[in-house]
Amino acid sequence: MLIFRLVFALLLVAGLLCFAVYIGTKQPIWRKRGILLIKWTVIAGIGFFAVIILERLVLLV
Repeated sequence: MLIFRLVFALLLVAGLLCFAVYIGTKQPIWRKRGILLIKWTVIAGIGFFAVIILERLVLLV
């Protein structure tokens, strides 16, 4: 569980840093990298919540 939280937090921070660099430099590659990282952050978040839901379902059965 801690690993999922750590991965989620690191992806979010990395995406925000890419957007900050994009704002500072106006180079489109940083925007593309930021969008890619945010996509993976959403996927990691969905996986995190799926694991939580599955754990709860196991306790109910």
